[in-house]
Amino acid sequence: MTEKNRCAWCKGDELYERYHDEEWGQPVYDDHKLFEFLLLETFQAGLSWITILRKRENFRKAFDDFDYKKIASYSDKKVEELLQDAGIIRNRLKVLAAVSNAQAFMKIQDEFGSFSKYYWDFTDGKIIDNKFTTLSQVPATNPLSDKISKDMKKRGFKFVGSTVIYANMQATGMVNDHIAECWTKKN
Repeated sequence: MTEKNRCAWCKGDELYERYHDEEWGQPVYDDHKLFEFLLLETFQAGLSWITILRKRENFRKAFDDFDYKKIASYSDKKVEELLQDAGIIRNRLKVLAAVSNAQAFMKIQDEFGSFSKYYWDFTDGKIIDNKFTTLSQVPATNPLSDKISKDMKKRGFKFVGSTVIYANMQATGMVNDHIAECWTKKN
């Protein structure tokens, strides 16, 4: 069996490679899945993505399967319980941000009909297919991530700096940053 040619950032770790092959860069339009990625990306701020990926199922259990409606109404008691959960990142500001982000997420749904519509309207519903040939060409931010970050912060979101938003854009397929030689780019 021939080894697949993948983007360099995921090579050598089975979980990372599976995530790369099956999820990263695949367009996501479902609000529940978009919230999952947003929550995970905000916890990733300042950490490596593999750290979050390895804890993903713990996050799923701790945060009620990423049910933003439940998360939006978490009590102080629930926040304190989460801060005792060794299976997740126990950062008070990030846990509190998960709650306020769930609330802001639902306000966007009320205003736009869905978070997906709000988010994908930034690209007129189109996938930005970058033509990078090396990992070093892939940016950490771009003018669009700056714009989305600024708008989300204005709407009350926390931990949504431009770097977090660009990573989220990559994860949810708004931008396709698979390098040219990656097997997924060729399919």
